[in-house]
Amino acid sequence: MTRTIVQKLADFTVDSTLDRLPSEVVHESKRLLLDSIGCAVAAIDQLKGRAGIDYGKIIGGADPVATIIGAGEKVSLHGAAFANAELINTLDMDAVLFPGHVSPYVMPGAMAAAEVYKVSGKRVLEAIASSHEMSFRFGRAMDNQRDTKDGRLVKLRAFGYASTIFGATAAFGYVRGYSREVLSHALGIAGLISPVNPQLGFFQHAPSSTVKYLMGGMLAQQALTAAYAAELGHRGDLQVLDDREYGYPCYIGTEKWEPQHITDGLGEQWHFPKFSSIKPYPHCRIMHALIDCVTDLVRGHALKPEEIEAMTVYVEGISQRPVWLTRDVTNSHDAQFSMAHGMAVAAHIIEPGKDWLAPETIFSPSVMALMGRVSTVVHPDYVKMLDSNAASRPARVELKARGQTLVAEKRYPKGSPSPDPASYMTDAELIAKFRHNCDGALAPNAIDNLVDQVMRLEAVDDFSVVMGLTGERVRPDRLMAAE
Repeated sequence: MTRTIVQKLADFTVDSTLDRLPSEVVHESKRLLLDSIGCAVAAIDQLKGRAGIDYGKIIGGADPVATIIGAGEKVSLHGAAFANAELINTLDMDAVLFPGHVSPYVMPGAMAAAEVYKVSGKRVLEAIASSHEMSFRFGRAMDNQRDTKDGRLVKLRAFGYASTIFGATAAFGYVRGYSREVLSHALGIAGLISPVNPQLGFFQHAPSSTVKYLMGGMLAQQALTAAYAAELGHRGDLQVLDDREYGYPCYIGTEKWEPQHITDGLGEQWHFPKFSSIKPYPHCRIMHALIDCVTDLVRGHALKPEEIEAMTVYVEGISQRPVWLTRDVTNSHDAQFSMAHGMAVAAHIIEPGKDWLAPETIFSPSVMALMGRVSTVVHPDYVKMLDSNAASRPARVELKARGQTLVAEKRYPKGSPSPDPASYMTDAELIAKFRHNCDGALAPNAIDNLVDQVMRLEAVDDFSVVMGLTGERVRPDRLMAAE
């Protein structure tokens, strides 16, 4: 009897053992884990991160078994999964992969379970790999905001990251050691309780909701619910992904449904490493090539922000929506998405990370003044560039300063695998980003040990050791000594 898509995904998850994973899959999985931990640590004092921590305590305070990253506190498995999902995505500095963001949704439940049940690093690595590949394949199968047809963007009815519930459920179930049958039912349940795809509304409504385009903590909870329901004997809808008319594609709102992208070559061909993009800046990825251009011009000409009379940025047409066009910046969330504010901060050459979104940076008189001198224009060739390479983020910046117009252009932002080798973020650069994000929050020896443990994760016998390191806070006496 032919196995359904959810059964094939269960088979894929169970069969994705380390000996079957290509070296680049293993390596990129480690990079994504290290980067996600660093992004979470850097977010502990931000509104979204703090709220995630506090709610994690509310739902998990009576069972202190799983670590909240960067907080130095333990809560229940459910509480830690919620808090860590929120923390990873708070600064919008976490990795990008079709359908958009994946890591903050698929990792936290598996990480919490691996800590509680003292699972090996090898098993966590396998769960990270299969969940990211699965999520990427769903991203290819469904509507995407960069889909083009006949030289134009396709107008979407719905778009978002709800499909990551399948990867999140699979990763958790794999760490728990589910059989193929139980995991199939878990995935069948995940399809029935999937969140909606609200992202187009997020783009259009300013000021935008601070829970963002899809609340990571909420999706993590739904994935745990699907998994535990199957574990406790519930039956899932095994046909939920095969039925175009009455199944998942119907009620999730996607008009494109190309399930061959989910199943073709599954387990034999791995795609996510060559599409995984590490973000150097705590801003929406749509701005990163523009930020690269601004910093290149400012550094190359030794410009001071006050010397910039005007800045014109040529952007993707996708970004001409209220969430990116807003100039009403009242908190770090607004700053992450405002194009004008992001360009103004970039011109001040501040090391990217939590400092970019500190109040003294966001509301700096110099930043706010320069923001008023930034204007946006649609890049004339952006659709053509997207058509030829999906990694494209077409960008052009014109600065007027010192009586001249300075111009910089870039197609591929830093952090993306692309035809330009310089765009790839090396391991050394990724580790430097991680260290900067953790500096002042985690103990220096914990930072060193995390780099070592994660980058050789397959040799770690007990993942709780890794999670324990993420809670080793800098002691107050160490801070005072440093000051």
